[in-house]
Amino acid sequence: MKRAIKLYNVIFPVWLLLFFPPVILITLFGNYIIDSLVVTACFFVYKLANLGFNLKIFYKECILKVWLYGFLADFIGAAILFLLGICGDRFGLPYELVSAICYDPFSHPLAVVITVSSIVVSAALIFLFNYRLIFRNQIQEHTLRLKIALSIAVFTAPWTFLIPTKWFY
Repeated sequence: MKRAIKLYNVIFPVWLLLFFPPVILITLFGNYIIDSLVVTACFFVYKLANLGFNLKIFYKECILKVWLYGFLADFIGAAILFLLGICGDRFGLPYELVSAICYDPFSHPLAVVITVSSIVVSAALIFLFNYRLIFRNQIQEHTLRLKIALSIAVFTAPWTFLIPTKWFY
């Protein structure tokens, strides 16, 4: 007796395309621009110049780390969704939920919760990376470092995970 073969993921979810060449170059460049804007905005909003920081030096010391760790956090969040999309039936998830996670999170309430949870995981990692690693030696004041790390986490979280793939086909 042959086992039935099911092909659930014939079309990739749009968020998964962010990690495939040549789209990855666009994604990396876009993330770099957004991270640059947010880091620069944080410099001005939290008045780091008043604390003796120089924008060029501050930017040069942190942007590469903010960008790379942010992309790592986004990748981890996408990996969660990817695993649920590929192995969802093994975890006992119904096809409708797996399909919603991959193609249209707004078509199933639990898919929205799972997708937003994945975004929160990425944002939490972005926050931790920024607070504990990137700005640890640069910004000694804990409250200020907390505000900057939190701002970067909120504004650079992978909100594109919520974009339904069905908009593109």
